[in-house]
Amino acid sequence: SIEGIDELGRLRGPATFQVVEDMANAAMNGGTPMEAIFARRLDLIRPTAAELAAIGAKYIATVEPTAQDTLAQLRAAGWKIAIVSGGFTQAIRPLADFLGIERVEAVTLRFHPDGSYAGFDESCPTCKSKGKNVVARRLRAEHRADHVVMVGDGASDLEVKGDADIVVGFGRYAQRPKVVAGADKFIHSLAELTGAI
Repeated sequence: SIEGIDELGRLRGPATFQVVEDMANAAMNGGTPMEAIFARRLDLIRPTAAELAAIGAKYIATVEPTAQDTLAQLRAAGWKIAIVSGGFTQAIRPLADFLGIERVEAVTLRFHPDGSYAGFDESCPTCKSKGKNVVARRLRAEHRADHVVMVGDGASDLEVKGDADIVVGFGRYAQRPKVVAGADKFIHSLAELTGAI
């Protein structure tokens, strides 16, 4: 139920939070390319390794209430599940472990030995526009998948149309008009996902 980048921005005070939230919304609503804001947000925040760990714990504490049951049903039906995100690997990995998801395709941050911010891995596809498409194609090839489904609430998830067979918009926490209009299907709870696919 939280956006990690917003939570990190909140740690730097109301002014920084507002700037970071505005940039995140512009990207997730589809008006701003990811490359235009990705490094800028991180340079403003300069998150520490400890702060990323705290966000990871917050992801678990605020996890979508039907996620675990839904993922268990999908696994039983033979689906392979991955988290594909423009968020940060170090914060997402604890949530993935909690949910039993092995594969995380996100952006790896770098830290100095004292835990201070040292940049990010610019080779990670999801820090760029259409990066999730690259990951979707890679996963399809690796798993020789007949069907690829993307579930998400942002414009970068919607972009995966064509590289995913179905894009399912997710609206429990945010309903972005572009995603509502463009998704192949739209759900308000992960519990609806098994029926949708």
